[in-house]
Amino acid sequence: MPNKLSFADRVLDWAQQHGRKQLPWQQQRTAYRVWVSEIMLQQTQVDTVIPYFEKFMRSFPSIEALANAQQDEVLHHWSGLGYYARARNLHKAAKIIRDQYRGKFPVNIEEVVALPGIGRSTAGAILSLSHNQRHTILDGNVKRVLARHCAIHGWPGAAKTEKQLWAIAEQRTPATNNADYTQAMMDLGATCCTRTKPHCNECPVSEDCQALINDQQHELPHAKPKKQIPERSTVMLVLQNHQQQLLMQRRPNHGVWGGLWSFPEFESEGQGLDWCLRTFQSQPESRQTLSKLTHTFSHFRLHITPISVRYSTPIHWVMEGEEWVWYKHGTSQAGLAAPVNQLVKLLVN
Repeated sequence: MPNKLSFADRVLDWAQQHGRKQLPWQQQRTAYRVWVSEIMLQQTQVDTVIPYFEKFMRSFPSIEALANAQQDEVLHHWSGLGYYARARNLHKAAKIIRDQYRGKFPVNIEEVVALPGIGRSTAGAILSLSHNQRHTILDGNVKRVLARHCAIHGWPGAAKTEKQLWAIAEQRTPATNNADYTQAMMDLGATCCTRTKPHCNECPVSEDCQALINDQQHELPHAKPKKQIPERSTVMLVLQNHQQQLLMQRRPNHGVWGGLWSFPEFESEGQGLDWCLRTFQSQPESRQTLSKLTHTFSHFRLHITPISVRYSTPIHWVMEGEEWVWYKHGTSQAGLAAPVNQLVKLLVN
């Protein structure tokens, strides 16, 4: 006999027993805590996010604390999470909330969407989870659940497919219990309707899931059409002075590793050594080519050749502006890109 309960009611009933209730951002739930968690969870797994979230909250317990922090401090807490524009936008938005909303997170959806780094789905999730407002969400987990249940073909990131999914999501969002439903849909996609090996026998809406009925649950949603990732190469100059401090250069706020500290980059080892001679009026006492690193971004793959150079006697150099710093592991607090952090730890050990 067919189940007469609505899609939303079945999902809510399932969540009562199987939903996640102990995640750190679910405790003392505020718009600020939900906001930070939602930004961290973009393109990052829950297990990875939890320790970052807890440390972030200890250092920046309020919007005002985050707004008043230095960007370096914020990026330092983000080091290793990737997609660093998320952290820069979080910091910018905190300043706007401090200055324009007296430190109170706005409760109007249009005002939330206008903040840097917050899109329609994220804004809906924040206001739904923290204020129980009726807003539709469409994150990766929800897209997967709906694409399978309604057998929606096409890559969910494509405009036409996404428009279809938004319409379905809006239609199924209940008028009440919105916070519970929003969390339940996230949980259903994350723990049951998983990307691979979905647990269809445990799913509360499997009875009328069109993908399961047509044996397409492993095909849907369709993957993003593959493109060949371009390959790039760079030489990083890992320069250490007589005090075992490392020379770092701040990257521009836009582009790869925006606003983070990194080793100076050159097209070749010779170019890097020539720069040392011009800048410090002497060649380093020792140099060594370290093992190559490869770091894959969403849009290209970067091959890094690190050249370790050391000066055993004092070098004199007047640094230009604020784009250079002598970095000491364990005492300096700065946001470092993942491969840079890896090189630092390699040198320390």
